[in-house]
Amino acid sequence: MGKWHMRKLALGTALWVLAAGTAGAETPKLAPIPAAQAPGYDRIHETDLRADLTFIASDALLGRMSLQPGDDASVEWIAAEFAKAGLKPAATDAKGQPSYLQSVPLIEYRSNPAANTLTLRLGTTEQSWKSPEIIGGYRDDVDLTAPLAFAGFGITAPGLGYDDYKGLDVAGKIALVFEHEPQENDPKSRFGGTGNTRYATNRVKALNAQAHGALAVLVMAEPNRKHPSNLERVNRIGGSAKRVPPLPGQALTGDELRIPVITVSDAVGGQLLAKAGLTPAALQAAIDKDFAPQSRQLAETTVSLHLENTQRSRGMSANVVGLLPGSDPTLAAETVIISAHHDHDGSNGPEIWHGADDNGSGTVGVVALARAFMANPAKPKRSILFTVFAAEERGLLGSYYMAMHPLRPLATTRAMINFDMIGRNEAPSDQTTGLIEIPADTTNRLNLIGASYSPDFDRTVRTANRSVGLDLDDRFDHENALNVFFRSDQFPFVLKDVPAMWFNTGFHPDYHHTTDTADKINYAKMTKIVKLAYLSAWRFASEAAVPAFVADPAGQ
Repeated sequence: MGKWHMRKLALGTALWVLAAGTAGAETPKLAPIPAAQAPGYDRIHETDLRADLTFIASDALLGRMSLQPGDDASVEWIAAEFAKAGLKPAATDAKGQPSYLQSVPLIEYRSNPAANTLTLRLGTTEQSWKSPEIIGGYRDDVDLTAPLAFAGFGITAPGLGYDDYKGLDVAGKIALVFEHEPQENDPKSRFGGTGNTRYATNRVKALNAQAHGALAVLVMAEPNRKHPSNLERVNRIGGSAKRVPPLPGQALTGDELRIPVITVSDAVGGQLLAKAGLTPAALQAAIDKDFAPQSRQLAETTVSLHLENTQRSRGMSANVVGLLPGSDPTLAAETVIISAHHDHDGSNGPEIWHGADDNGSGTVGVVALARAFMANPAKPKRSILFTVFAAEERGLLGSYYMAMHPLRPLATTRAMINFDMIGRNEAPSDQTTGLIEIPADTTNRLNLIGASYSPDFDRTVRTANRSVGLDLDDRFDHENALNVFFRSDQFPFVLKDVPAMWFNTGFHPDYHHTTDTADKINYAKMTKIVKLAYLSAWRFASEAAVPAFVADPAGQ
């Protein structure tokens, strides 16, 4: 063989090796499933997920609106499946007997936007606003008049050396706060860089204002924002957001939050801050520049708030809860939670909001995992609490209730995997257009939300994924336009310092529309996601080291 042929052969061999290496990088060999876990892993079937979701998202369940018969039927089905799988009831009923249902007492109300009024008295002048300049309602009728104080972003974060209430007395007053948090577009911000932290949500701000003695909270979008306000974002979605009549409000009976929270427009916020000495934009700029609060009393500024409801009633929903006791006598006292939520947005005459992805997919995923763990002869060392929450769409009410009334100690709850929308391919929609970049191919992609609060948790999931091969994505932990971090049931547990992550396949044009139906689910990907959760939960429930919780994640 001549030198040319030798060189040609060598080049061809090198190109083949390079190509083989590249192909190996794109489609790596999956790690084997541990033998002790394989029977349960093999019990997770795409056909079961399809059949269960076809039922849960069917017309017969009428969109599973909280406190309506369709959702009650979903509760009964989940409880029956937990019982058939062999889980133990994790709650007790009113008679003290074991039950798969943790009752969640709710108040349902319909606010009257035509009557709800915010009135500003500035010295001797008076000005009033109604919807759409003010948005929101409250479970009780409200009539109160009090001085107004500006409390910056409404945040008290000792671990970050930041407190909007330092030196500010709001006792017996109404607090006005900005949405979100300081320096949110700075990757090096102490508030988690460019992502949302647990201080960014209005509920946390309202609880903080309440702790400082405030009577109510008015929220305005931060004036220098580079994204839609929360209200503008919701209105972009359409679907349920623009139903006529609108969906009723719901609240927990005996909620720890006992003051109203009302959103005001930019124009109203500007008028409320007339006596601040700086414009709203200048106030935010000063906070962002020096990471220093600009809170202040507003001289001669009094606000009256009138809220009323046209309807108000009480009802009972339920978190569905089943327990797999741990196999280790000592570690069985510790808990791993696997969760989803069973409710959606119901129906309106002939229109049905089927909620196949949101969150029929998560519901049947939890049921599939209950069957898988119970079918596996070996059991994990720690206990697993399978939970499908009530009334998530009405404000994470079931998960807030359980976080306030835990069935097992939260101090020894080692990890939580939450399913919410695990069935679709992420696609451009009014929810996300212009706000976040979506990869070209999402057919194998899973978003992991909340990793910054527990890098250990994240590493465990990624290790388990070597056996499954999903494309894992943490984009939503680094953006602040969509408020994703605090929009599902893991969030109330993050507030209690529980390492928790939300598994999610992203938004799509059918989100909160009647067209979110079971035929559009990517069942092959959904099956892989449930299998990843199975392997991850095994590790959380059996490995000696448990994920650490990071209270105040740093920026980049």
